[in-house]
Amino acid sequence: MILSELHQIWEKAIQTRKKIVLRCCLAAGCLSSNGKGVFESLQNAVRQSGLEKEVEVRGVGCMRLCCEGPLVSVDQEGVEDCLHVRVAPEDANLIIGFIRSGKPLAKRFDTGIPFFQMQMPVVLSNCGIIDPERIESYIAAEGYYALHEALHEMTPGEVVSMMVRSGLRGRGGAGFSTGLKWDTVAKSPSTIKFVICNADEGDPGAFMDRSVLESDPHRVLEGMSIAAYAVGASQGFIYVRAEYPLAIARLQLAIKQSKQMGLLGSGIFDSQFCFNIEIRIGAGAFVCGEETALMASVEGKRGTPRPRPPFPAESGLWGHPTLINNVETFANVVPICRRGADWFASIGTLKSKGTKVFALAGKIKNTGLIEVPMGMTLRAIVEDMGGGAPNGGRIKAVQTGGPSGGCIPVDHLDTPVDYDSLFQLGSIMGSGGMIVMDEATNMVEIARYFMEFCMDESCGKCIPCRAGTVQMHRLLDRIVRGQATAAHLARLEELCEMVKNTSLCGLGQTAPNPTLSTLRFFRKEYESLLQADPFARNPAGCNIAEHAVS
Repeated sequence: MILSELHQIWEKAIQTRKKIVLRCCLAAGCLSSNGKGVFESLQNAVRQSGLEKEVEVRGVGCMRLCCEGPLVSVDQEGVEDCLHVRVAPEDANLIIGFIRSGKPLAKRFDTGIPFFQMQMPVVLSNCGIIDPERIESYIAAEGYYALHEALHEMTPGEVVSMMVRSGLRGRGGAGFSTGLKWDTVAKSPSTIKFVICNADEGDPGAFMDRSVLESDPHRVLEGMSIAAYAVGASQGFIYVRAEYPLAIARLQLAIKQSKQMGLLGSGIFDSQFCFNIEIRIGAGAFVCGEETALMASVEGKRGTPRPRPPFPAESGLWGHPTLINNVETFANVVPICRRGADWFASIGTLKSKGTKVFALAGKIKNTGLIEVPMGMTLRAIVEDMGGGAPNGGRIKAVQTGGPSGGCIPVDHLDTPVDYDSLFQLGSIMGSGGMIVMDEATNMVEIARYFMEFCMDESCGKCIPCRAGTVQMHRLLDRIVRGQATAAHLARLEELCEMVKNTSLCGLGQTAPNPTLSTLRFFRKEYESLLQADPFARNPAGCNIAEHAVS
């Protein structure tokens, strides 16, 4: 493909666009509520009403307000978009009636609420708008223009420099500088290099990467291609968990379409650049989100981590330099290339640039997908955008970062959401899960739940994680059941520090975070469950433990 052919596809899409577009969410959440039935009913209703020349029924990706699905948006020239919620197949004729009369359904939702108005869509700019199963729809949204610009107007070094200046940090959890990682791989003299997209999203309650892959797969492919050009790679892999069948299907279709149009493969955009992408499906092991374990799995080995250094950027897949970023990181590459590093760096805070996508879930009114500028406070996200706790409840804490993160109490809701501020509270940004808890939540049980998750997901390679998570879970379980003493609590804290400081990989190193953060902010809940210590000194000063018979 050449630029003129890309222009032709874009112009045709603009010229053939119909006056009214009914966008029906066909992401996994709405599909689980019979979104497919709604989509088919809308198609039938348009045909039966004779509006086929005026109305397009378009299946789109995530429209963000997941708690109100299935969702249907009416996009009509000169009229403000109207969002209909909890749409059933039998509502199709009512929506046609709305188009003709302008009389809204009772289940109309006000898009002027803070949940929508406070968002800043960068990564999600196409989600809920384009058809993820048609490459023409992506091109109509100026897709693949950034790749052409990079290949024909920039050197690989200039692309790397742009990423450094943008200040983009990896959105997978650790927050390492994306540009510096790219620069390390680019400077390697090796003639064989790889690019990997980490789509192994395993945090409970997290669905950001899944939604992007289901809604805008070509954005990720284009971002990976630009990265491959910048670092000198010719082969890429997307590592995605098998629990994401819809994301996998749409990725496979997107790769096929891109190859057919010459946007993947040899001589892309009539240049010397060649790049191919393959999908690798993981079995759902949480530890494979760790980059060295992920690479072992791609190689066909058991997914266990290895010590670092060497880092993947120096010696990764099959011993060759490998660039690994997650879905959201690659999805940021295209808008940075299109709008410039300075534009991206102007968003967010001094050390945390750009926006961040979160999956807002738990005890909150508005659950779904949000994208906000770095530095927005937790209070603005939870109370303004999320609408606070339902049924008149009160928020108690917010958990960020999944099993590797921490629980932040309501007293700290004015904390800005950025890498450094969350770290100071004993939590992390993580991939973007944000779970809200109300006053009915038992924080000790929350700590036990996440420890059980880490215990089950530990690969068992290193003793601190393999044995330490089991022991910590047993102590937490004993505390929850009211069978622990102050001595057990002290032992739990000691174990947390030991596992945190001696584990091989990030799973073990961060497994104690939910426990440590709840101990820090909700210690009284732990202490209220403790029994009197039977081995404490009696009033006479005799240490009973010294006379105990085992």
